[in-house]
Amino acid sequence: MSEQAPTQKKSRRQILEEFVAKKPDDAFSRYGLALECMNSGDSVAADQHFRMLIERNADYIPGYQMYGQFLANEERHEEARKVLAAGIAAAAQAGNQHARSEMETFLNNLS
Repeated sequence: MSEQAPTQKKSRRQILEEFVAKKPDDAFSRYGLALECMNSGDSVAADQHFRMLIERNADYIPGYQMYGQFLANEERHEEARKVLAAGIAAAAQAGNQHARSEMETFLNNLS
């Protein structure tokens, strides 16, 4: 019998990257990957995935909310305002008053 090398458990990020590679337009997987990158401190990758999420899935409202918060946390307030404004418009169009209200409040409190 041949011995197999021990299999290394994949990280959550690796699993999400595989999902996104297979289905680049899947909003939920890309959103999860953007959050994972953000939470692990990889701001460049988080920014890239949030941007791509919104470009490919303009109706995915949570993407605008989290991307706006991410940008605000990165001290990129002008960009955050633009993303949140686009998110408010998308939420209004989708009839998602809760998300719209949350984003409006966040935008109004953004210094």
